[in-house]
Amino acid sequence: MGETGPVTRLHDPARRDFASDNYAGAHPQVLSALVEANEGHQTAYGSDLYTARLREVLRAHFGEQAVGFPVFNGTGANVLSLQSALPRWGAVICAEQAHINTDENGAPERIGGIKLLTVPTPDGKLTPELVDRQAWGFGDEHRAQPGVVSITQTTELGTAYTVEEIATLAEHAHGHGLALHVDGARLSNAAASLDLPLRAFTTDAGVDLVSLGGTKNGLLFGEAVVVLDPSRSTGLEYLRKVDMQLASKMRFVSAQIVALYEGDLWLTSARHANAMAARLRAGVERLPGVRVTQPTQSNAVFVVLPDGVADTLREHRRFYDWDVATGEVRWMCAFDTTEADVDAFVSEVAAALAAR
Repeated sequence: MGETGPVTRLHDPARRDFASDNYAGAHPQVLSALVEANEGHQTAYGSDLYTARLREVLRAHFGEQAVGFPVFNGTGANVLSLQSALPRWGAVICAEQAHINTDENGAPERIGGIKLLTVPTPDGKLTPELVDRQAWGFGDEHRAQPGVVSITQTTELGTAYTVEEIATLAEHAHGHGLALHVDGARLSNAAASLDLPLRAFTTDAGVDLVSLGGTKNGLLFGEAVVVLDPSRSTGLEYLRKVDMQLASKMRFVSAQIVALYEGDLWLTSARHANAMAARLRAGVERLPGVRVTQPTQSNAVFVVLPDGVADTLREHRRFYDWDVATGEVRWMCAFDTTEADVDAFVSEVAAALAAR
């Protein structure tokens, strides 16, 4: 470690963990965009040139009807999206494993005032049949009224909805009078996995609102709410301020998202992260005692390890338990994960298995 500028570097820049794509730093092109946006003055609260450019970039990806609202983080994007599509008494149908239910610390309920109606799923995906387990009680004053179906793309289990699956869900949700929201924290990884443009499995499939991710794919911070059907969403201009997601210096959020999505950086970064996950899976699934539990369709690998192996590995690498009862863990790759990182970790897994 040494002096690198006004702040002393406190970490080893060569370290790579497999806990989360949030562990990765910001992509150099994103940092460059921030520097470029920094000089001089720009109008605050979104009336700047970078936010105007972002609106054009989002329309290019999602269609001329798309309206984007930059926010600070994914939880904010999800809460705002859902609030804007619901009355005060509304509820959201989602998978039990959905991020809004498992990892947002009650923010939809506490900040958004939203009831979550959850459904257990084997692979993190909703189907029309699963939606119908909670799509009932319309007009019953004793029950929170379903108003939105929310899906995660890719899911918390790393699986990707196909275009057909999303289109079927959208048609079914709309038949009940419900909007369809996509939590797209890893939407880029889904596009890379499906080999499709973003609008193919959002706008063209009937999705109404998207929480567009960036932080997990190379941004320093920042996401966006993208409204695809304006008739399904109201009040975002006001809700963003109420929920403390309105950046005064919005140009710095917008410039990052522009840098990611204006060209193909979003796609090349996601493809790389996915490829590293595929390499990791291929390396560990041949090892005796390792059982891969989910399809590897994005940048996540889920495995069950023998007793004690995860603890041994965590002496040098961080990653998270997914199901302590079964020994299932999750390994995540990021835009900056290298083949050497993956191969070194596979060797560590093999050594830990041999030593038990």
